[in-house]
Amino acid sequence: MSNKPYNTLFLCTGNSARSIMAEVLLNQLGNGRFRAYSAGSHPGAGVNPLTLEILQSVGLPTDKVRSKSWDEFAAPDAPQMDFVITLCDSAAGEQCPVWPGQPITAHWGFEDPSASEGTPEEKRERFDKIFRQIANRIKIFTSLPLTKLDRVAIKRELDTLGTNNK
Repeated sequence: MSNKPYNTLFLCTGNSARSIMAEVLLNQLGNGRFRAYSAGSHPGAGVNPLTLEILQSVGLPTDKVRSKSWDEFAAPDAPQMDFVITLCDSAAGEQCPVWPGQPITAHWGFEDPSASEGTPEEKRERFDKIFRQIANRIKIFTSLPLTKLDRVAIKRELDTLGTNNK
């Protein structure tokens, strides 16, 4: 891999919670080494308000986030991805577009906090828990010595991260 910023696309079905969190976190924690995006196979009407609340509560920017279709990133003029990471089981099982440049793919499954039931506080706690899990994985991802690893080793590391639910 090279020293240029790594384009990374996070995918979920609705693109309203997990993939948005991952996009914002990687853009922040990647310190310019990564350029993160997110999309959904069937994006919803907008970003979940609890996603925005969690991101804002830790001082992360939310002014440019929006739910968008993965079709935007399969278009000829879209940025070429180095990594495509699914964050929900339904998006991982769907037929994905063909991504130009053969990016390294991985699946990091997380519970869908948008499907949480209960009181507003219980829902917020679920969003916070998933946010922390995603943040932990992003921190490990950004610490990988990508310039020193070949594609096979990077793929193995990303797959290993996908099995870590802490």
